[in-house]
Amino acid sequence: MASGVSYEILDLRHFAAPLLRPVLEAEGAVWRERLHWDYRGSAKLLMQYLDSHMLPGYAALESGQVTGYVFCVYEESKAVVGDVFALAAGEPGTGSAHEIEATLLRHLVELLVNTPHIERVESQLLLHPAGSHAASFRDAGFHIYRRFFMVRALRGFWSAPRVSLPSALELRGWRDEDLNPAGRLICEAYRSHPDGVINDQYHSVHGSLRFLQNIVRYAGCGTFSPQASFVVVERTTRELVGLILGSRVSPESGHITQICVHPEYRRRGLARMLLNQSAASFLRQGLTEVSLTVTEANAKAIDLYEAEGYECTHVFDAAVWQRSPLG
Repeated sequence: MASGVSYEILDLRHFAAPLLRPVLEAEGAVWRERLHWDYRGSAKLLMQYLDSHMLPGYAALESGQVTGYVFCVYEESKAVVGDVFALAAGEPGTGSAHEIEATLLRHLVELLVNTPHIERVESQLLLHPAGSHAASFRDAGFHIYRRFFMVRALRGFWSAPRVSLPSALELRGWRDEDLNPAGRLICEAYRSHPDGVINDQYHSVHGSLRFLQNIVRYAGCGTFSPQASFVVVERTTRELVGLILGSRVSPESGHITQICVHPEYRRRGLARMLLNQSAASFLRQGLTEVSLTVTEANAKAIDLYEAEGYECTHVFDAAVWQRSPLG
């Protein structure tokens, strides 16, 4: 806490949703300005958890008002830092937004790494520019991985791209019954992949299914768009060998939440074709842009996205801590 600044850090579970509404509304404005995302759905879900007084985290209290918050979710022996945000400084003597966020993060990270049953902590603070809170994580022994937020404008995009596939493969839209095969595909596709270090859900079929359910069934990243989601199927085995999933994150913006191709079917143009199919669908839905995220270390994917017209508009950090050394 800085000299002359008076704020308290208290358990988030002590506060009901109305006390955090001004913070969430201010955060929503930043999401829209910086990423063109509509944060209202996420804020509504957070407020439901807050009203249940079961959301782990901390709140910053200044002069009786909540000015910042941080929270996490637990997944068995793993914790995921979900978000941190603080209001811009108001009266003289109040804490700056960055200072409050850093203090909140330090409290939460210290709690998590000192909780005996927590073996792993992950965080992807998408809203915050890379480096903003790297020190808070590094000081606690986290590894930091830079990620790119890339955007493609859909103006002038052709709404019916050509599909060219080997005769053994077919392209079709996403179906509910694709969930389990998609879990198997993701697990295979992310073996020895940079993103497997950042998100350990990719290490198993069970974890991949949890990741998929969060996207497809629980609106974990915008509103899932089955129209913008496609799979490539091997005709003989009926196994999925490629997929792309899309969600609407605002009235004008779509987001690619997942794209992957089985290792045995790479370098055949499947990822490029899937990207174009999803972009065309978003265009037909009246959207004007599509975004995705990619780890800086994944150079081949970045080259593909840039070739397809995606531009990096924002860089953020993923942070990972593991009680046992990371492999």
